[in-house]
Amino acid sequence: MEDSLSKVAWPVATKRLTLRRLESADLEATWRYRRLAEVTEWITAAPATLEEYTEHFLEGGRLERDVAVELSNADGTRTLIGTVMLKVHDGWGQREILDQTHSVEAEIGWSFDPAYGRLGYATEAVQAILELSFGALGLRRVVAESFAANEPSWKLMERVGMRRESYNLRNGLHRNGQWMDGVVYAMLAEEWGQAPAV
Repeated sequence: MEDSLSKVAWPVATKRLTLRRLESADLEATWRYRRLAEVTEWITAAPATLEEYTEHFLEGGRLERDVAVELSNADGTRTLIGTVMLKVHDGWGQREILDQTHSVEAEIGWSFDPAYGRLGYATEAVQAILELSFGALGLRRVVAESFAANEPSWKLMERVGMRRESYNLRNGLHRNGQWMDGVVYAMLAEEWGQAPAV
């Protein structure tokens, strides 16, 4: 599949942030916060060492789908404070019209440095990703999922106007060994214009 994010004119500026394509040079900056217990509690993979993290960081298309979120500092420098995954994929369709399903949907997800939490940066970044999704990328649908116990994550989904589509009982195995409930939120292109301003 083509690199869908290449359709965007990077970097993208918001009021306080700069969003750009993730680069291999961002490895150590992301490792700094992704190894923290309060972050690894909810993210998909929690490598124990920098060596393991390096392998995880460079595999599986992360550099093709992840966006670096940087805070613009007063002195003109920028600090990487998080990443947002924007994984564009095909929608489902019947065989005769499959050509109309190519690269029309996306899954989004995020991780942010807790040191920059509760300041609205994650909300600002995710709103920008949704705007890119329904604007420059022309997508029809965006989905986000999390463990139901990860309340800050699904509260963010609600703040940006996504709607809960399902609550799934014990559908995800957490690294603590428990099967945990999950939630799925989504937004359609036509709903983006109706999303509340945050």
